Amino acid sequence: MDLKDKQVEKNKHFMTSVEFAIQGVKTVFDEERNMKTHVVFGIFALIAGVIFQLSQNEWLWLFLAIFLVWIVEILNTVFENVVDMFTDFHFHPIGKKIKDMAAGAVLLTACFAVIVGLILFVPKIYQLFF
Repeated sequence: MDLKDKQVEKNKHFMTSVEFAIQGVKTVFDEERNMKTHVVFGIFALIAGVIFQLSQNEWLWLFLAIFLVWIVEILNTVFENVVDMFTDFHFHPIGKKIKDMAAGAVLLTACFAVIVGLILFVPKIYQLFF
């Protein structure tokens, strides 16, 4: 860990804040299997968007769905890490509730993304065959 990673005071420069934020996203991607899955599905959805030539509004819905899943997965990871830090990796019923609720938020967001994907792509796929 670099010395700058151990700082406790507020960042004085915007670029330092951006570097730490990017490191946070990289950490989630490196450590969380589900985040890798979400990124792969997001990339597939973006490729499908290009293939099916989505309208501007459709692109907005697609990006909203993809980024919501990624953001909520990051927040889920934050909750998991905070619980683990406070419980020292020991079971606690309240810690379990927190983790379950955060995972539930990811599940609901992923369901939203699937619904958006179905609304966007099913009619376009249907038009290919009928």
